[in-house]
Amino acid sequence: MNRSLSTEKTRLQQKRSPTQLVENRVCFAGPHSELSIYDTYEQAQKVSLKADSLLYCGMVTGAKVMHTQHNGHVPFLPHESFILAPEEEVFIDFPEARWEQPTTCLTIAISKERVAQICDRMNDVMFKSLPYDAVIDPNQHLHTIHTQATQQVLDRLTSDFVQNDPDRDLLVDFGVSELVTRILRHHGRDALLRFTQSSPDASGLTCVIYWIEQNLSTPLDVNLLAKMACMSRSRFYESFKRQLACTPLEYQHQRRMNRAYQRLQEKRSVTEVSYELGYQSLSHFSRRFHQHFGVSPRQVTQIHKVN
Repeated sequence: MNRSLSTEKTRLQQKRSPTQLVENRVCFAGPHSELSIYDTYEQAQKVSLKADSLLYCGMVTGAKVMHTQHNGHVPFLPHESFILAPEEEVFIDFPEARWEQPTTCLTIAISKERVAQICDRMNDVMFKSLPYDAVIDPNQHLHTIHTQATQQVLDRLTSDFVQNDPDRDLLVDFGVSELVTRILRHHGRDALLRFTQSSPDASGLTCVIYWIEQNLSTPLDVNLLAKMACMSRSRFYESFKRQLACTPLEYQHQRRMNRAYQRLQEKRSVTEVSYELGYQSLSHFSRRFHQHFGVSPRQVTQIHKVN
């Protein structure tokens, strides 16, 4: 196994030997998908990126500035995900790239047909928790820090694309399905959260989600939440997990982490953010944050201080 991993790494390094200084690309085809790894070795501006299918972008090292129609120009940093809709074009600046320390990004192009198949299944799974007549649109804009779990999917998927394995195509398809599912789940939760904020009393579930959102620093009492939802404890717990794919405690943790990242982006201190979200121990907050995102709170503040 170690020899196999070493061979994959050597093969990838050989393929990534630069033939051009800006967006030097190596690619690996898979079923309904294609992985590309881009290395840029010098500063550049307004480099075009466009694809005819859904394009997932994950930042690896360095920093980019993405010029988009949606949000103007936005920094694109390590541990962040960026989704490009089919036929959408962005223009990219590379402010930090240099020969000794290239800027590296990976993209995964996923066919419209494969995305549509997974999206139909996700809409069936999530239709009870979404607002009336709402459906998940896989092509909507997304730019967010991704979790450690998503990073592990990307690492595993990159390895599956590169390796010479008899089950390679099957493993790649599993990985692509998981990545798309995570993207769609993110969109679905965002839609539910927006609906909850405008109509908190629409259902027992929206009432509970609204309360959690307004009380992120408060320890959860599942019995109280079940009363809010007008359900027994066991029925509420089962319903919540079925609709949101996590327990109420896990959901609160995810929302705390997202709020923490937003506050750190706003250049709030780590200590201030920790206590705002109900953590009595700064070390405990930092440990949970690192477990969730794969980077420490101080790393986030340093990155955004520079950018």
